[in-house]
Amino acid sequence: MARVLVDVMLKPEILDPQGEAVANALPRLGVNGITSVRIGKRIELEFEGEPDLDQARAVADALLANPVIETFTIHLEEVVAADTAEAAETGEENAA
Repeated sequence: MARVLVDVMLKPEILDPQGEAVANALPRLGVNGITSVRIGKRIELEFEGEPDLDQARAVADALLANPVIETFTIHLEEVVAADTAEAAETGEENAA
């Protein structure tokens, strides 16, 4: 099984109020030196067998992203065994 990751972001010329709110909160948390924050979304599409990147691109273009204000990128990610994937998501894999 393979997973296709679709990252959707606002275009650079579109204001990002959520990103601005995070950027403004960082100094209050003691985090300095970050000048800009942009918030996006990540969608995971799992395919049976070989992934169809053209199909994933068509889905992203028609349904997942608004082409007027957003851009998207597509990445292929191989899905590993369930235990390894869960460990990687929780950071346990690097704890050993």
